[in-house]
Amino acid sequence: MRRVTAVAPEVRGVLSVVVPCFNEEQVLEAFNRELHVRLLELGIPYEVVYVDDGSTDSTLSLLRRFASCDHHIRYLSLSRNFGKEASMLAGLRESTGDQVVLMDADLQHPPAFMGRMLELQREGYDQVVARRSRDHDGRIRTLFSRGYYRLVNHWAEVELVDGAGDFRLLSRRAVDALLDLEERNRFSKGLFSWIGFTTAFFDYADTPRSGGSSKWSYRKLLNYAVDGLVSFNSRPLRLAIHIGLLLSCLAFLYAAWTIGAVLIGGITAPGYVTLLVAITGFGGMQMVLLGLIGEYVGRVYNESKQRPHYLVRERTPSDVARPPTLRARSS
Repeated sequence: MRRVTAVAPEVRGVLSVVVPCFNEEQVLEAFNRELHVRLLELGIPYEVVYVDDGSTDSTLSLLRRFASCDHHIRYLSLSRNFGKEASMLAGLRESTGDQVVLMDADLQHPPAFMGRMLELQREGYDQVVARRSRDHDGRIRTLFSRGYYRLVNHWAEVELVDGAGDFRLLSRRAVDALLDLEERNRFSKGLFSWIGFTTAFFDYADTPRSGGSSKWSYRKLLNYAVDGLVSFNSRPLRLAIHIGLLLSCLAFLYAAWTIGAVLIGGITAPGYVTLLVAITGFGGMQMVLLGLIGEYVGRVYNESKQRPHYLVRERTPSDVARPPTLRARSS
């Protein structure tokens, strides 16, 4: 890991900022002001691509107003809530810049750090990742998070860095590599690691949300953790085989011990508690392993349907909203 200090970068080309949004009306205007202040300080051509992930509040109305007032801003509105993975993919596909920054709209990803990202990118890094602290997470959540990263890094084929999320800068070739991956069950943290390329990290202090509430419930976090565990390895399936063999061996040994006890001491009355515990334990283990296999089968099923990752309901009305540098690039 490398620690850096903010330096005014000299980066050529257009910078794209991709911002997924879901029900962010309480903080979106403050974020947009802060973002544009920081972008103007950089002094380079830029575009901002907002992706409305099926918001039910006035997020889309705000994005329409932003785009009508600022030619640097474009937006997409998805037909429903497809999830953050789909909205990030939509924003990456829509971006045209030589460098692309991914960040959330809740100001927990401070726009002020874009200067650091660009400075490191100028040194030749294809990915520059802001790694947050966990100062504002509860003790239980922090404990489970660290335990999860140890577990997934033990099993997965790629390394996931604790605290490294979606807040990062990607070079155009890194973005193109991500867009070449057409899988439907996307786990971006793993995909960022899977594509490789040179990567630099820097730490930043975690900040609370400026408004609204987190969209990540414990149930969603658990499902996301399962995605990370099974998306980049098949070792749990091999583990199921090992557990099955172990249980079979234990059952054989227990049967041999029971037969030996009968031959030596005669027939005794069986223990109902032991029988009940054994049936419950083995039944629960079978359900867990069956669910694990079903998780992989379900992913194969989703991939086979080849449905699109998302559907776009609305986008920036016309190409007039784009700055001249971007029109020239895409023509």
